[in-house]
Amino acid sequence: QVQLVESGGGLVQAGGSLRLSCAASRNIFSFSAMAWYRQTPGNEREFVAAIVGGGTIRYADSVKGRFTISRDVRNNLYLQMNSLTSEDSATYYCKGVYSTRDYWGQGTQVTVSS
Repeated sequence: QVQLVESGGGLVQAGGSLRLSCAASRNIFSFSAMAWYRQTPGNEREFVAAIVGGGTIRYADSVKGRFTISRDVRNNLYLQMNSLTSEDSATYYCKGVYSTRDYWGQGTQVTVSS
């Protein structure tokens, strides 16, 4: 069974930084892709960043240059978020693709005050 647990959300002032973490219950390098998505009330979940396959990294245009996705050998996925704006306020979800199935964490709330 695959479990993903996010942490690190909270309240931050505009211009500040946060680092989100996602702890995976399996070897994180066995996932075909790991990604971060975010969602605000009434809107669809949107892509933020991903590590695909052997390490190709992709970002949404809205976060390029400000957010950094990474992973480590302790089976954690991270999202370093800098220069945050109110537009980044959302619930952030970790997603893992394992054996062709998508797995999601429960989400962590990020609120950026202006």
